[in-house]
Amino acid sequence: MIEFHLDARSGVSPYMQLIQQVRHALRLGLLTEGDKLPTVKEVVARLAINPNTVSKAYRELEYAGLVTARPGVGTFVTKTLGETSTHEPLRRDLERWLAGAREAGLDNESIEALFLNTFRSFSEARA
Repeated sequence: MIEFHLDARSGVSPYMQLIQQVRHALRLGLLTEGDKLPTVKEVVARLAINPNTVSKAYRELEYAGLVTARPGVGTFVTKTLGETSTHEPLRRDLERWLAGAREAGLDNESIEALFLNTFRSFSEARA
């Protein structure tokens, strides 16, 4: 089951962070068809956010056709995103890169900044 987290410094609304986390988990194969999402009550208790925020995120995921709510039972994944068979070799390469960044003395914030900057430059060059 997915465990949500919120980053108050991200500038992204809490409901959108929940949606992004579900979409990322679907894309990476961490959530698959039939998996159950935490209940609204569980997410509220863990993150101390308004239940309407969680409900809004779940509704948007349902409108996108990614989950379905079954009253009294829960919210379940109905569709996955992406092709996960190609992810594992890339994940191993990325883990090696991250280990190298750590060995070079970079902290989490520096690693994230380097990755995002490089990713943006790469994407702009390909556009």
